[in-house]
Amino acid sequence: MISPWLIAVLVGGVIIVGLAVYAGKLLARLKLQTQRQQQAVTRRNERILDSIRTIAMAMREDQCNLSEGAIRLTNLLNALQFAQPKEFSGEYPGLYELYERVREMPTHDARKQFKRNEIMRMDLQRAGFEQELEAQIKIEVTRLASLELPGR
Repeated sequence: MISPWLIAVLVGGVIIVGLAVYAGKLLARLKLQTQRQQQAVTRRNERILDSIRTIAMAMREDQCNLSEGAIRLTNLLNALQFAQPKEFSGEYPGLYELYERVREMPTHDARKQFKRNEIMRMDLQRAGFEQELEAQIKIEVTRLASLELPGR
């Protein structure tokens, strides 16, 4: 006759093996999901990086005004995702400075709410900011035109 303890040990062993197999499957699914998520982040970063390079080249060649480019580039740089957060304002201080100075200025339809002389005053102010930071920004967009993601 088989001992009740032996039956309990065998049943316990089967349960433990079953749970171990289930845990292994869950870990494999988690690893696959993590890989897919990282691939999606990498693809997104590459698309953003392509846009950054395009805008930087346009700014370098004076095809995009500095204020518009600074607004676009700072938002794109801030949208890049990394394992460790990256502070681009230290690497591109001219762009971020211009962005901070012009970000509250109205654009598109919002400009229509102002009188013509107010719009001209804001445009002159913006042009002054651009002129003041132009040399620094030109250096920065030259670097951005060939920006690569870390680890590549």
